[in-house]
Parts: sequence; structure tokens; C-alpha cells
Amino acid sequence: MKSTEIGATKMSMGRRNFLTRGAALGASAGLAAPILASCTNEQDASDISLRDQDLSFIGTEETFSTPELMQLNSINEEHIEFLEGTGLSNLGRRRIGDMDEGGLNVQILSAHTPAVQNVPGQEGIDFAHRLNRQLVEGPMASYPGRFQAFATLPLQSPDAAADELERSVREDGFLGALTNGHIGKKFLDHPEFEPVLARAESLNVPIYLHPGYPAEEIHQIYYSTTRSEYTKEYQDYIFSGSGYGWHQEVLTQCIRMIAYGVFDRFPNLQIVIGHMGEGLPFYYKRIAGDMGEPTEDSLEKPFEQYFQDNFWFTTSAFFQDELLHLLLKYISVDRVMFATDYPFAGIKEGTDWFRAVDLPREDKEKIAFRNAEKLFGIKV
Repeated sequence: MKSTEIGATKMSMGRRNFLTRGAALGASAGLAAPILASCTNEQDASDISLRDQDLSFIGTEETFSTPELMQLNSINEEHIEFLEGTGLSNLGRRRIGDMDEGGLNVQILSAHTPAVQNVPGQEGIDFAHRLNRQLVEGPMASYPGRFQAFATLPLQSPDAAADELERSVREDGFLGALTNGHIGKKFLDHPEFEPVLARAESLNVPIYLHPGYPAEEIHQIYYSTTRSEYTKEYQDYIFSGSGYGWHQEVLTQCIRMIAYGVFDRFPNLQIVIGHMGEGLPFYYKRIAGDMGEPTEDSLEKPFEQYFQDNFWFTTSAFFQDELLHLLLKYISVDRVMFATDYPFAGIKEGTDWFRAVDLPREDKEKIAFRNAEKLFGIKV
């Protein structure tokens, strides 16, 4: 659905509507996920939580925006009002206060989807550079050690995007880049983006695959309705995003990258995905089995091995014990990292949940901060 079409819809869409319906409309997924936090034995959970009160935390998917970026990507003024209300553009005391309350030591900041991916040419190049420098000169300077960042890249211009990735890593100390879904109806396995992938590999920094909204024709086929009464509360928009579509889109991109040889061409490239694996744990055996046979002669490794060698997974917004344990059934604990999806999920809800998770202390330290320290070369 185009922004102009959404903006023309007549409805009351204040902050309360957004929050109570979970209609983040362009926000990250899982707005209500903390409510689903679970533990089978409340007393055991309490004991474990007390034991692990001193855990350090690095948040690996923590979102920000700016007034300029909101104007670019929001669907109307009430949407901007909602985003402002969440604290999305606050990179000062409010955000630090929320981090302190939850015991989150470090946030790795990334620009709100779709960032500048739809901005072509020099305008997109300048916009990405400006956003990256705003982080360096703003929160990273004001609160040393509390903020790190993923670069925003002008992906409509892949060569310039590769150069901005290198500049931001070498000059500003950024930890990698974050992308948001398809770029001009292409995913990162497309040959056009090989300069970006090659540069990330040579710099030894990961790319975080965040979801983005589908192309218009995909939206029409998969998510739209011919009955206008079902668009009044933005059902189709949320259906294509945080309500479902985002997670399938990221997993599709991951499978494409494996199946079409990205990691054979760039064997050391590392990819991070959020939301407890974007559905991968549920589909893992099916994907490994059904995709393994047809790719046996075209790939250098068994299909599922790439998930172990080239992917990292975060907990962002999916604060559920059973999903974490399912993820760990198939993926090494050495490749799982903590994230909250702030401000669309609460920091304290996330850290309180994780402190109570029934895992060995060593494993919890790996997920909470040690794996991120290892991958990104940073220290709490």
C-alpha cells in the first residue's frame, strides 16, 4: 500500500489506537511481544532472576529516527506523533533513562525502516552520510560507551554504499550495517549488491537484515483485500509488516542468499537476523531437508551448514522462553544475541524476561553480551 493511499484513509488514528492495537505502522515488529514472556515455574524463575540480576546486556537491535527521516518514511502526521511518542527520535536522557532502568549497558543503534533505501542518487548518498554522522556527533559523543551503531547505507547506489560502509567503520567505529528488506525490488543476493557484500566481508563486519515492507505488486497479491471495510484499521498494512509479512520476508531473503551462492562467493560474510530467527526455528528441519537435496550439487556445503557458519540471531521483541529454547535446539548458543527492539518493545520487559530464563549462567552471559562482544569487537 502506498503512503498516499494510506494517508487518505479516513479514520481516527491517535497514539492510543496505535498502542492498543499494536499498529506500529512502520515500527519494528513485536510491539506486544513482552506480554508473552513465559516461564513454567514462577518460583524457579524468581530464583534464577535473582541469581542473574548482575548480567550485563548489549542490545543489538535498537532503533532511532530523526525528524527528517520521519518526514520521509511516515504515512501521515498522526503516524509521526505516534513515533515521537515512543521516544524513537530521543537519543538523550529519555533513552538513557530507559536503558538504566532495564540494566541495558549498550545499545547498537540502527535507523528506522526503511531508512534511506528508497532514496536514489546523490540525495540518498548524502542522507545516509548525514544520518551516520549525526550519531557520531550526537549520542555517541554525549554518552561514551553507551551507544554503538550500524551504518545506514544508500543502497540504491551500491558502490557508494560500500564506500560509506567502509568510511563509517574505519573513521567512525561503526560495527557494520543494517538493511531493511528489498532494495528496488531486489534482495542482497542480486549481483548489483556484491560490492556491499564484498566490502563487509573484507572489513570483517556483519550486515543486519531487518524487514521492510513489500513491493506494491507483492502487497496486492498477498496482503490486500477487495473489501474496503477491512482496511479501516490498517489491517492490510500491518498484515504485510509486523503482523506477519516482515518475518517471512527476512527468512525468504536468508534462504535466497544461501541457495543462490552468496556464502560460497563470500564465505566469511556474517549476517544477523532478529525476532528470534524470523520463524526459522519452526521451519528449520523442513527448510534444511527440502532445500538440501536440490542444492546438493550447486552449493559447497550442506544447506543447513550456512545457518551455522554465516548467521547470527537475536531475541528482539520475542521475549518467549519456548521460542528461545526452540532456536537453541538448532542454532549454537554461541550465535544468539540479546536485543530488545526498543522503543517498540520495552527494555525492562526484555531484560527482566531474560534474567528469569532457565539456562546455565555461562550460556546466558553469551547471549546477553559476550557473543556481541566477540562478533563486534567491543566490550561492555
